[in-house]
Amino acid sequence: PSRTARALASKSLGMVGVYVPTFEGTYFAPILQAIESELRAHDQHMVAASNFGHGSRRSKSLNGMRFLIERECDGILSVDSYMQDDDLLALHKQMRRLVLINRVVPGMEDDCFSTDHDAAGRMAARALLAQGHRALATMHSVRHSFDVVARMQGFRAELALHGLQPAHEFVIDGLLTFANAWEQAGAMLAMAQRPFSALFCANDLLAMATLSRLQGAGLRVPQDLSVLGYDGAELAAYTAPALSTVRIPSIQVATHACRHLINQCYGTTLEVQRSFSAELLMRDSIAPGPHPPLKLTAA
Repeated sequence: PSRTARALASKSLGMVGVYVPTFEGTYFAPILQAIESELRAHDQHMVAASNFGHGSRRSKSLNGMRFLIERECDGILSVDSYMQDDDLLALHKQMRRLVLINRVVPGMEDDCFSTDHDAAGRMAARALLAQGHRALATMHSVRHSFDVVARMQGFRAELALHGLQPAHEFVIDGLLTFANAWEQAGAMLAMAQRPFSALFCANDLLAMATLSRLQGAGLRVPQDLSVLGYDGAELAAYTAPALSTVRIPSIQVATHACRHLINQCYGTTLEVQRSFSAELLMRDSIAPGPHPPLKLTAA
C-alpha cells in the first residue's frame, strides 16, 4: 500500500523529527543511530535537523525545531542544550508530542529522559578518592550545557564532603572539542609543577585529547598523571592507555525516549524504562595516588 495513501487515511506521516546540535562526534552520532534503529523496528521513519540557519546556537536550535514542526512530523525528539527551558515549554505548546533526551525541564518531566548527572559526577570524584588521589584537577568549559553543569556540581560536592576542592580547573572558553582540549592540555604542560595527581575531564573527547597531548610531550599516563573521562565513548576503550571513564547509558536513554514518543504518536504500548544509572569503567589511565585511599561509604 502507498505510504502517501496511508498517511492521508491515518492523518499520520509515520515520520518522527529529531533535533541534534551536530551530526558529528562520539556522542550524537550513536544516539541518532539508536533512534533510527528503534523507529525502523516499528515501521516508522526519521527526519533529522541540525545547527539550522544563522545567528547564535540558541537561534539555530530554535530554527531547527521550527523546521521539524513545519514538516508536520508526528512527534519530535530533541537532544539539545542551547535552548532555554522557556523555549522548550513554548515549543511544547505547538508540538505536544515533544520528548527531550539528556535534559529535564520543569513542567515537562513526563517527556524527559536523562541520567542523574549530579550523581555521576559524584561517582567520578569517589573513583579518584578511592584510589588515593586528593589533589584533583578538572577540565571543562565556561559554556556549560545543563548536564555538564550537573556533573561538575556533583564532582565538587563530593570533594566538599571530604573537605576538598579542585586543586586546579582548566576552563575552555568554547566548545568541548578535541582541538580546544589540545590547547588547554598545553597550559597543563606549561606548569612548572602540577599541584594535582589526577585529572577529571567533563567528557571523553577532552580526556582523549589530553592523553594524546601529554604523551606527545613525554608525560606518562597514569604514572605521572591519572586521567578520568566521562560519557563512555566506544573509542575510549582503545586509547593507549585505555581510558577510565564514567559511562552514561546514552543509547538506552535515547531508545526509551524514542519508545515513549512512539507510544504517544501511534498508540502502541512499548515498554518504557525511566531510570538510568551511570557506571564506572576502570581501565588503565588511573594509577594509585600518593595518599591512602579514602574510606567511602556506599553512595
